[in-house]
Amino acid sequence: MVEDSKKIKMSKLISIIVNCYNGEKYLKQTLESIQKQNYTNWELIFWDNQSTDNSKAILKSFNESRFKYFYSEKFTSLYEARNLACEKCNGEFIAFLDCDDWWYDDFLSERERFFSNKQFKFSFSKFHFFFQKSNKFMINYEKEIPNGKVYDFLSKNYLVAISGLILRKDLLERINFFNKEFNIIGDFDAVMKISKIEEAYVIQKPLLSIRIHGENFGDKYRKMFFKEFKRWYFFQERDNFFNKNKFFFQKRLLYLFIVSITPRFLRDLLKKK
Repeated sequence: MVEDSKKIKMSKLISIIVNCYNGEKYLKQTLESIQKQNYTNWELIFWDNQSTDNSKAILKSFNESRFKYFYSEKFTSLYEARNLACEKCNGEFIAFLDCDDWWYDDFLSERERFFSNKQFKFSFSKFHFFFQKSNKFMINYEKEIPNGKVYDFLSKNYLVAISGLILRKDLLERINFFNKEFNIIGDFDAVMKISKIEEAYVIQKPLLSIRIHGENFGDKYRKMFFKEFKRWYFFQERDNFFNKNKFFFQKRLLYLFIVSITPRFLRDLLKKK
């Protein structure tokens, strides 16, 4: 592990995308976590999806030359915004960080093998859930996650947070970037596509925290989550990858349906039992 005081500059430029729409509440911590990276050869593509809060002012307060600000000409869906931000990236690799999550100092420097080995086209790590209300952390997965071809594993245990994902830019180009029709599962759709054709490099320790709070997009739009996953399921090519794991997709679809129709007070009650 790299010491906190040591800064590493490698030859590969990493483009970091932060998509923001009125994200001022936790944004300072998110941006600080980027600035504190041990790996220093990066640029931040900050895509402002027509925010009306102080997000821009918070970004500008850093006075950081590697922070690049872009204001969207119109308000778009989240994954169209991600695609527009990708067009501004100069790096060979693209990473993503949501404006309520934060990276640990070694998030980028732990990828040295990934950056230098063309066998791997994308990388993700374990992460901590940070529960805002109780101020507690919990690791997302205790067991070892396989490297390499991970489609079958992710079909059963989808453990990729977009804030923990790094991939080669040309790989995104090959799959025609994100499906802009999605608002929640666009990164799931993209990762499942690329995991059919390329190998993943997985970091077996948590390198970031995902903040869980009442304003999370997925928590507010559970019915949309179900509808998007249902659409994804029925429009998938029925190839060997899908057919082999069809049961697990059906199981998740059923779970999302139940969650989407269950009132919140009942969900909370069931959690306590």
